Amino acid sequence: MEFIAHLQGMTAIAIGMMVGLGAIGACLGIALMGAKFLESAARQPELVPMLQGRMFLLAGLIDAAFIIALAVGLLFAFGNPLLGAVTAAANAG
Repeated sequence: MEFIAHLQGMTAIAIGMMVGLGAIGACLGIALMGAKFLESAARQPELVPMLQGRMFLLAGLIDAAFIIALAVGLLFAFGNPLLGAVTAAANAG
Protein backbone atom coordinates (compact mmCIF):
# COMPACT_ATOMS: atom_id res chain seq x y z
CA MET A 1 0.00 0.00 0.00
CA GLU A 2 2.94 2.31 0.53
CA PHE A 3 3.83 1.92 -3.16
CA ILE A 4 0.34 3.10 -4.18
CA ALA A 5 0.69 6.24 -2.07
CA HIS A 6 4.13 6.86 -3.58
CA LEU A 7 2.68 6.41 -7.09
CA GLN A 8 -0.13 8.88 -6.36
CA GLY A 9 2.32 11.43 -5.00
CA MET A 10 4.62 11.17 -8.01
CA THR A 11 1.61 11.39 -10.33
CA ALA A 12 0.52 14.63 -8.63
CA ILE A 13 4.01 16.09 -9.08
CA ALA A 14 4.05 15.07 -12.75
CA ILE A 15 0.62 16.62 -13.33
CA GLY A 16 1.75 19.86 -11.74
CA MET A 17 4.86 19.97 -13.90
CA MET A 18 2.93 19.20 -17.10
CA VAL A 19 0.32 21.86 -16.52
CA GLY A 20 2.71 24.45 -15.08
CA LEU A 21 5.38 24.17 -17.75
CA GLY A 22 2.74 24.00 -20.48
CA ALA A 23 1.15 27.20 -19.20
CA ILE A 24 4.50 28.99 -19.01
CA GLY A 25 5.38 27.88 -22.54
CA ALA A 26 2.01 28.96 -23.94
CA CYS A 27 2.23 32.35 -22.22
CA LEU A 28 5.74 33.00 -23.51
CA GLY A 29 4.83 31.84 -27.02
CA ILE A 30 1.77 34.07 -27.25
CA ALA A 31 3.67 37.02 -25.75
CA LEU A 32 6.49 36.72 -28.29
CA MET A 33 4.04 36.27 -31.13
CA GLY A 34 2.03 39.31 -30.04
CA ALA A 35 5.16 41.43 -29.80
CA LYS A 36 6.27 40.42 -33.30
CA PHE A 37 2.76 41.10 -34.63
CA LEU A 38 2.80 44.62 -33.21
CA GLU A 39 6.26 45.24 -34.65
CA SER A 40 5.22 44.08 -38.09
CA ALA A 41 1.94 46.04 -37.93
CA ALA A 42 3.87 49.19 -37.10
CA ARG A 43 6.25 48.65 -40.03
CA GLN A 44 3.64 47.72 -42.66
CA PRO A 45 0.11 48.73 -41.62
CA GLU A 46 -1.36 47.55 -44.94
CA LEU A 47 -0.60 43.91 -44.01
CA VAL A 48 -2.47 43.99 -40.68
CA PRO A 49 -5.59 42.06 -41.83
CA MET A 50 -3.52 39.18 -43.24
CA LEU A 51 -1.15 39.10 -40.27
CA GLN A 52 -4.02 39.27 -37.78
CA GLY A 53 -5.65 36.14 -39.21
CA ARG A 54 -2.39 34.25 -39.09
CA MET A 55 -1.71 35.47 -35.57
CA PHE A 56 -5.04 34.13 -34.29
CA LEU A 57 -4.44 30.81 -36.05
CA LEU A 58 -1.05 30.46 -34.37
CA ALA A 59 -2.50 31.48 -31.01
CA GLY A 60 -4.95 28.60 -31.30
CA LEU A 61 -2.17 26.17 -32.16
CA ILE A 62 -0.02 27.37 -29.26
CA ASP A 63 -2.92 27.00 -26.84
CA ALA A 64 -3.74 23.55 -28.23
CA ALA A 65 -0.48 22.14 -26.87
CA PHE A 66 -1.32 23.45 -23.39
CA ILE A 67 -4.89 22.14 -23.54
CA ILE A 68 -3.67 18.68 -24.58
CA ALA A 69 -1.25 18.65 -21.61
CA LEU A 70 -4.13 19.72 -19.36
CA ALA A 71 -6.30 16.89 -20.68
CA VAL A 72 -3.56 14.31 -20.11
CA GLY A 73 -3.07 15.71 -16.60
CA LEU A 74 -6.77 15.34 -15.87
CA LEU A 75 -6.70 11.79 -17.20
CA PHE A 76 -3.92 10.87 -14.79
CA ALA A 77 -5.57 12.77 -11.93
CA PHE A 78 -8.99 11.14 -12.14
CA GLY A 79 -8.51 7.90 -14.04
CA ASN A 80 -4.90 6.92 -13.46
CA PRO A 81 -4.20 3.83 -15.61
CA LEU A 82 -1.00 3.17 -13.67
CA LEU A 83 -2.90 2.91 -10.40
CA GLY A 84 -5.22 0.20 -11.78
CA ALA A 85 -2.27 -1.93 -12.87
CA VAL A 86 -0.51 -1.52 -9.51
CA THR A 87 -3.67 -2.34 -7.56
CA ALA A 88 -4.29 -5.47 -9.66
CA ALA A 89 -0.70 -6.62 -9.15
CA ALA A 90 -0.92 -5.99 -5.40
CA ASN A 91 -4.17 -7.98 -5.10
CA ALA A 92 -2.77 -10.86 -7.16
CA GLY A 93 0.46 -11.13 -5.16
